[in-house]
Amino acid sequence: MAWGMAMGVAENHSTFSAHAHLNLLGWVSCSLMGAFYALAQERAPAKLVWVNLWLSTFGPVVMIPSLAAKLSGFDAVWVQPGIIVGSLSAFLGMAAFAASVIAVALRAMRLAVRA
Repeated sequence: MAWGMAMGVAENHSTFSAHAHLNLLGWVSCSLMGAFYALAQERAPAKLVWVNLWLSTFGPVVMIPSLAAKLSGFDAVWVQPGIIVGSLSAFLGMAAFAASVIAVALRAMRLAVRA
């Protein structure tokens, strides 16, 4: 929120795209994942949960500063690789989450068939 407020006060919205990515990846997506895992509890595969956590944390931590730097015109050697590595990590985190959701759904269907 502070970043958005700073952009508004300065009337400089050049990094709004990075700010939006931070909100969606760092807050909304992680909140939805956390809610799912809280409801799924032990039905979610523990290894996938941890893989999802680390990839979904690492992605925005690397991508957002790199994207903000690029949008601000800062062209250091680490900027483009940071965007690429962070984006791939975020994508793989989403894939791990999707795999967890599918695993929980399949387990629930198997239990329903047995009952």
